Amino acid sequence: MDVINFKAFSVASASAAMIVLGVSETLIAATFNPSPIFKDVASYQTTISASKHSADIYYPNPKDLKTSKYSFPVVLLLQGALVDKANYSDFASIVARYGFIVVVPNSDRYVPRLGKKALLPQTSEINAVLQQMVKENFKSSSPVTGKVNTRKLALLGHSFGGAVGLSAIGNLCVKSLSLCESDFKRPKELVAGAFFGANLRDSKDKFITINNSGIPIALLQGTLDNRALPYRAEGTYKNIQSPPKALISISGVNHFGITNTNSPVGAIPDPTNSTLNQDVAVETIARWSGLFLRASVLGDKGAFDYVYYTGDDLDPNVVVTNPVNVTRK
Repeated sequence: MDVINFKAFSVASASAAMIVLGVSETLIAATFNPSPIFKDVASYQTTISASKHSADIYYPNPKDLKTSKYSFPVVLLLQGALVDKANYSDFASIVARYGFIVVVPNSDRYVPRLGKKALLPQTSEINAVLQQMVKENFKSSSPVTGKVNTRKLALLGHSFGGAVGLSAIGNLCVKSLSLCESDFKRPKELVAGAFFGANLRDSKDKFITINNSGIPIALLQGTLDNRALPYRAEGTYKNIQSPPKALISISGVNHFGITNTNSPVGAIPDPTNSTLNQDVAVETIARWSGLFLRASVLGDKGAFDYVYYTGDDLDPNVVVTNPVNVTRK
Protein backbone atom coordinates (compact mmCIF):
# COMPACT_ATOMS: atom_id res chain seq x y z
CA MET A 1 0.00 0.00 0.00
CA ASP A 2 1.33 3.45 -0.90
CA VAL A 3 1.97 5.75 2.02
CA ILE A 4 2.50 9.43 2.43
CA ASN A 5 4.86 11.12 4.85
CA PHE A 6 2.93 14.32 5.47
CA LYS A 7 6.11 15.98 6.77
CA ALA A 8 7.05 16.25 3.10
CA PHE A 9 4.20 18.66 2.47
CA SER A 10 5.03 22.31 2.96
CA VAL A 11 2.25 24.16 4.71
CA ALA A 12 4.36 27.17 5.50
CA SER A 13 2.51 29.33 3.04
CA ALA A 14 -1.22 29.97 3.10
CA SER A 15 -1.60 28.95 -0.54
CA ALA A 16 0.09 25.57 -0.01
CA ALA A 17 -1.97 24.92 3.10
CA MET A 18 -5.17 25.64 1.23
CA ILE A 19 -4.19 23.25 -1.55
CA VAL A 20 -3.48 20.42 0.89
CA LEU A 21 -6.21 21.06 3.44
CA GLY A 22 -8.83 23.33 1.92
CA VAL A 23 -9.85 26.68 3.40
CA SER A 24 -11.94 25.37 6.29
CA GLU A 25 -9.33 22.80 7.28
CA THR A 26 -6.64 25.48 7.17
CA LEU A 27 -8.61 27.55 9.65
CA ILE A 28 -9.00 24.49 11.89
CA ALA A 29 -5.25 23.83 11.75
CA ALA A 30 -4.55 27.44 12.68
CA THR A 31 -6.95 27.52 15.63
CA PHE A 32 -6.92 23.95 16.96
CA ASN A 33 -5.38 23.61 20.42
CA PRO A 34 -3.73 20.20 20.92
CA SER A 35 -3.47 20.69 24.69
CA PRO A 36 -5.54 18.51 27.05
CA ILE A 37 -9.22 19.35 27.44
CA PHE A 38 -9.22 19.18 31.24
CA LYS A 39 -6.81 20.91 33.59
CA ASP A 40 -7.16 18.64 36.61
CA VAL A 41 -6.95 14.88 36.96
CA ALA A 42 -7.47 12.57 39.94
CA SER A 43 -6.79 8.91 40.57
CA TYR A 44 -7.71 6.06 42.86
CA GLN A 45 -6.88 2.39 43.32
CA THR A 46 -9.16 -0.59 42.99
CA THR A 47 -9.03 -4.33 42.34
CA ILE A 48 -10.20 -5.81 39.06
CA SER A 49 -12.61 -8.45 40.35
CA ALA A 50 -12.32 -10.92 37.48
CA SER A 51 -8.50 -10.95 37.37
CA LYS A 52 -7.77 -10.06 41.02
CA HIS A 53 -5.26 -7.49 39.78
CA SER A 54 -4.71 -4.16 41.48
CA ALA A 55 -5.26 -1.16 39.23
CA ASP A 56 -4.79 2.59 39.23
CA ILE A 57 -7.62 4.57 37.65
CA TYR A 58 -7.04 8.10 36.35
CA TYR A 59 -9.95 10.38 35.44
CA PRO A 60 -10.65 14.04 34.57
CA ASN A 61 -11.57 15.98 37.66
CA PRO A 62 -13.21 19.30 36.76
CA LYS A 63 -14.90 21.25 39.53
CA ASP A 64 -18.32 20.37 38.13
CA LEU A 65 -17.63 16.63 37.83
CA LYS A 66 -20.43 15.66 40.20
CA THR A 67 -23.01 18.13 38.95
CA SER A 68 -22.53 17.91 35.15
CA LYS A 69 -23.40 15.07 32.81
CA TYR A 70 -19.93 13.86 31.88
CA SER A 71 -19.49 10.48 30.23
CA PHE A 72 -15.88 9.41 29.72
CA PRO A 73 -14.88 6.40 27.56
CA VAL A 74 -12.72 3.72 29.14
CA VAL A 75 -9.07 3.38 28.13
CA LEU A 76 -7.09 0.34 29.27
CA LEU A 77 -3.31 0.70 29.43
CA LEU A 78 -1.58 -2.67 28.99
CA GLN A 79 1.83 -2.40 30.64
CA GLY A 80 5.16 -3.50 29.24
CA ALA A 81 6.62 -6.78 30.50
CA LEU A 82 7.98 -6.45 34.05
CA VAL A 83 7.08 -2.73 34.24
CA ASP A 84 5.08 -1.79 37.33
CA LYS A 85 1.92 0.27 36.77
CA ALA A 86 3.28 3.14 38.88
CA ASN A 87 5.78 3.92 36.13
CA TYR A 88 2.97 5.08 33.83
CA SER A 89 1.41 7.64 36.19
CA ASP A 90 2.61 10.71 34.27
CA PHE A 91 1.56 9.32 30.89
CA ALA A 92 -1.83 8.06 32.12
CA SER A 93 -2.58 11.37 33.85
CA ILE A 94 -2.03 13.33 30.64
CA VAL A 95 -4.14 10.98 28.51
CA ALA A 96 -6.95 11.14 31.09
CA ARG A 97 -6.97 14.93 30.74
CA TYR A 98 -8.04 14.48 27.11
CA GLY A 99 -11.38 13.18 28.38
CA PHE A 100 -10.87 9.51 29.23
CA ILE A 101 -10.90 7.22 32.23
CA VAL A 102 -7.55 5.43 32.06
CA VAL A 103 -7.21 2.08 33.83
CA VAL A 104 -3.70 0.77 34.52
CA PRO A 105 -3.67 -2.73 36.08
CA ASN A 106 -0.69 -4.63 37.40
CA SER A 107 -1.27 -7.75 35.34
CA ASP A 108 0.78 -10.25 37.32
CA ARG A 109 0.46 -13.94 36.49
CA TYR A 110 2.42 -17.15 36.63
CA VAL A 111 4.68 -17.47 33.61
CA PRO A 112 5.78 -21.10 33.00
CA ARG A 113 8.93 -20.22 31.06
CA LEU A 114 10.05 -18.00 33.94
CA GLY A 115 8.91 -20.40 36.63
CA LYS A 116 7.37 -17.57 38.66
CA LYS A 117 4.80 -14.80 38.65
CA ALA A 118 5.62 -11.71 36.63
CA LEU A 119 4.00 -8.53 35.33
CA LEU A 120 2.85 -9.69 31.92
CA PRO A 121 -0.58 -8.65 30.53
CA GLN A 122 -2.77 -10.85 28.37
CA THR A 123 -5.97 -10.45 26.39
CA SER A 124 -8.23 -11.65 29.24
CA GLU A 125 -7.47 -8.38 31.05
CA ILE A 126 -9.53 -6.51 28.46
CA ASN A 127 -12.88 -8.07 29.29
CA ALA A 128 -12.01 -8.12 33.00
CA VAL A 129 -11.44 -4.35 33.01
CA LEU A 130 -14.55 -3.68 30.93
CA GLN A 131 -16.65 -5.64 33.43
CA GLN A 132 -15.03 -3.80 36.34
CA MET A 133 -15.76 -0.39 34.87
CA VAL A 134 -19.43 -1.30 34.54
CA LYS A 135 -19.34 -1.98 38.29
CA GLU A 136 -17.46 1.26 38.98
CA ASN A 137 -20.08 3.19 37.05
CA PHE A 138 -22.88 1.92 39.27
CA LYS A 139 -21.06 1.71 42.61
CA SER A 140 -22.02 4.68 44.76
CA SER A 141 -18.65 4.74 46.51
CA SER A 142 -16.72 4.91 43.24
CA PRO A 143 -15.19 8.32 42.40
CA VAL A 144 -16.39 7.85 38.80
CA THR A 145 -19.90 6.62 39.50
CA GLY A 146 -22.26 7.66 36.71
CA LYS A 147 -19.39 9.11 34.65
CA VAL A 148 -18.20 6.05 32.69
CA ASN A 149 -19.12 5.48 29.06
CA THR A 150 -18.98 1.69 29.16
CA ARG A 151 -20.04 1.39 25.52
CA LYS A 152 -16.65 2.57 24.27
CA LEU A 153 -13.31 0.99 25.14
CA ALA A 154 -9.90 1.91 23.72
CA LEU A 155 -6.53 0.34 24.34
CA LEU A 156 -3.12 1.78 25.05
CA GLY A 157 -0.10 -0.46 25.29
CA HIS A 158 3.64 -0.44 25.83
CA SER A 159 5.98 -3.04 24.36
CA PHE A 160 4.58 -6.51 25.26
CA GLY A 161 1.31 -4.85 26.28
CA GLY A 162 1.13 -3.28 22.84
CA ALA A 163 1.49 -6.71 21.25
CA VAL A 164 -1.39 -7.92 23.43
CA GLY A 165 -3.49 -4.95 22.28
CA LEU A 166 -2.65 -5.48 18.60
CA SER A 167 -3.60 -9.15 18.81
CA ALA A 168 -6.85 -8.22 20.56
CA ILE A 169 -7.85 -5.76 17.86
CA GLY A 170 -6.97 -8.43 15.30
CA ASN A 171 -9.27 -10.80 17.21
CA LEU A 172 -6.37 -13.19 17.71
CA CYS A 173 -5.18 -15.49 20.47
CA VAL A 174 -1.42 -15.94 20.04
CA LYS A 175 -0.65 -18.55 22.69
CA SER A 176 2.88 -19.16 21.42
CA LEU A 177 3.82 -15.63 22.48
CA SER A 178 1.95 -15.83 25.82
CA LEU A 179 -0.40 -13.05 24.71
CA CYS A 180 -3.38 -15.12 25.86
CA GLU A 181 -4.13 -18.31 27.73
CA SER A 182 -7.46 -19.22 26.13
CA ASP A 183 -9.55 -18.29 23.12
CA PHE A 184 -10.26 -14.59 22.82
CA LYS A 185 -13.16 -12.76 21.22
CA ARG A 186 -12.83 -9.05 20.61
CA PRO A 187 -15.56 -7.19 22.56
CA LYS A 188 -17.89 -4.98 20.52
CA GLU A 189 -16.98 -2.06 22.79
CA LEU A 190 -13.37 -2.05 21.55
CA VAL A 191 -13.09 0.86 19.10
CA ALA A 192 -9.43 2.00 18.92
CA GLY A 193 -5.86 1.33 20.02
CA ALA A 194 -2.61 3.29 20.31
CA PHE A 195 0.58 1.40 21.13
CA PHE A 196 4.11 2.58 21.92
CA GLY A 197 7.24 0.55 21.24
CA ALA A 198 5.16 -2.38 20.02
CA ASN A 199 5.01 -4.82 17.14
CA LEU A 200 3.35 -8.14 16.42
CA ARG A 201 5.39 -11.10 15.17
CA ASP A 202 5.00 -14.85 15.49
CA SER A 203 7.47 -17.27 17.11
CA LYS A 204 9.32 -17.50 13.77
CA ASP A 205 9.80 -13.71 13.66
CA LYS A 206 7.25 -13.24 10.87
CA PHE A 207 4.89 -10.29 11.02
CA ILE A 208 1.30 -11.27 11.81
CA THR A 209 -1.58 -10.00 9.71
CA ILE A 210 -3.89 -7.80 11.79
CA ASN A 211 -7.47 -7.88 10.52
CA ASN A 212 -8.59 -4.84 12.44
CA SER A 213 -12.02 -4.53 10.76
CA GLY A 214 -11.63 -0.76 10.43
CA ILE A 215 -10.74 -0.23 14.10
CA PRO A 216 -8.23 2.67 14.09
CA ILE A 217 -4.69 1.80 15.20
CA ALA A 218 -1.74 4.07 15.91
CA LEU A 219 1.78 2.78 16.37
CA LEU A 220 4.00 5.25 18.24
CA GLN A 221 7.67 4.46 17.85
CA GLY A 222 10.84 5.99 19.26
CA THR A 223 13.58 6.35 16.67
CA LEU A 224 16.24 5.28 19.21
CA ASP A 225 14.32 2.24 20.49
CA ASN A 226 16.84 -0.58 20.77
CA ARG A 227 14.39 -3.07 22.29
CA ALA A 228 11.45 -2.83 19.86
CA LEU A 229 13.32 -1.86 16.72
CA PRO A 230 11.74 0.77 14.44
CA TYR A 231 11.72 -1.48 11.37
CA ARG A 232 9.51 -3.91 13.27
CA ALA A 233 6.95 -1.19 13.91
CA GLU A 234 7.05 -0.47 10.17
CA GLY A 235 6.49 -4.15 9.36
CA THR A 236 3.58 -4.33 11.79
CA TYR A 237 2.11 -1.12 10.40
CA LYS A 238 2.10 -2.58 6.88
CA ASN A 239 0.23 -5.66 8.19
CA ILE A 240 -2.64 -3.63 9.66
CA GLN A 241 -5.24 -4.41 7.03
CA SER A 242 -7.52 -1.38 7.01
CA PRO A 243 -7.29 2.36 7.77
CA PRO A 244 -7.48 4.58 9.67
CA LYS A 245 -3.98 3.79 10.84
CA ALA A 246 -0.89 5.83 11.58
CA LEU A 247 2.79 5.26 12.31
CA ILE A 248 3.95 8.09 14.56
CA SER A 249 7.73 8.30 14.93
CA ILE A 250 9.19 10.30 17.82
CA SER A 251 12.76 11.45 17.30
CA GLY A 252 15.38 10.88 19.98
CA VAL A 253 13.27 8.51 22.09
CA ASN A 254 14.17 5.01 23.25
CA HIS A 255 11.97 2.13 24.47
CA PHE A 256 11.03 3.85 27.73
CA GLY A 257 9.95 7.28 26.52
CA ILE A 258 6.49 6.48 27.86
CA THR A 259 7.49 5.79 31.49
CA ASN A 260 8.19 8.28 34.28
CA THR A 261 11.90 7.42 34.20
CA ASN A 262 14.19 5.73 31.71
CA SER A 263 14.53 1.94 32.10
CA PRO A 264 12.55 1.74 35.37
CA VAL A 265 13.46 -0.73 38.10
CA GLY A 266 12.44 -4.28 37.21
CA ALA A 267 12.31 -3.73 33.45
CA ILE A 268 14.85 -5.03 30.96
CA PRO A 269 16.84 -1.85 30.16
CA ASP A 270 17.20 -0.30 26.75
CA PRO A 271 20.97 -0.11 26.03
CA THR A 272 20.39 3.12 24.09
CA ASN A 273 19.52 6.30 25.98
CA SER A 274 17.03 8.86 24.71
CA THR A 275 18.36 12.20 23.57
CA LEU A 276 14.97 13.85 24.03
CA ASN A 277 14.24 14.94 27.60
CA GLN A 278 12.15 12.32 29.42
CA ASP A 279 9.38 14.75 30.40
CA VAL A 280 9.13 15.99 26.81
CA ALA A 281 9.01 12.40 25.55
CA VAL A 282 6.20 11.44 27.93
CA GLU A 283 4.19 14.54 27.08
CA THR A 284 4.68 14.00 23.33
CA ILE A 285 3.63 10.34 23.41
CA ALA A 286 0.67 11.15 25.69
CA ARG A 287 -0.47 14.10 23.54
CA TRP A 288 -0.42 12.11 20.32
CA SER A 289 -2.09 9.14 22.02
CA GLY A 290 -4.77 11.34 23.59
CA LEU A 291 -5.52 13.15 20.33
CA PHE A 292 -5.58 9.89 18.37
CA LEU A 293 -8.13 8.55 20.84
CA ARG A 294 -10.19 11.73 20.68
CA ALA A 295 -10.24 11.44 16.87
CA SER A 296 -11.01 7.71 16.88
CA VAL A 297 -13.31 7.30 19.87
CA LEU A 298 -15.03 10.69 20.09
CA GLY A 299 -15.00 11.80 16.45
CA ASP A 300 -13.10 14.99 17.25
CA LYS A 301 -12.45 16.56 13.83
CA GLY A 302 -9.75 18.92 15.05
CA ALA A 303 -7.88 16.04 16.67
CA PHE A 304 -8.30 13.95 13.50
CA ASP A 305 -6.77 16.66 11.32
CA TYR A 306 -3.94 17.17 13.80
CA VAL A 307 -3.03 13.47 13.87
CA TYR A 308 -3.31 12.76 10.15
CA TYR A 309 -2.59 16.07 8.43
CA THR A 310 -1.12 18.96 10.42
CA GLY A 311 0.40 17.84 13.72
CA ASP A 312 3.80 16.68 12.58
CA ASP A 313 4.42 20.03 10.88
CA LEU A 314 3.76 21.67 14.25
CA ASP A 315 5.75 19.17 16.35
CA PRO A 316 9.50 19.16 15.58
CA ASN A 317 9.95 15.77 17.24
CA VAL A 318 7.34 13.84 15.25
CA VAL A 319 6.93 12.36 11.77
CA VAL A 320 3.63 10.72 10.78
CA THR A 321 3.11 8.10 8.09
CA ASN A 322 -0.40 7.04 7.08
CA PRO A 323 -2.21 5.58 4.06
CA VAL A 324 -3.20 7.86 1.20
CA ASN A 325 -6.80 6.68 1.47
CA VAL A 326 -7.39 7.85 5.03
CA THR A 327 -10.35 10.21 4.79
CA ARG A 328 -11.44 12.96 7.11
CA LYS A 329 -14.43 12.40 9.34
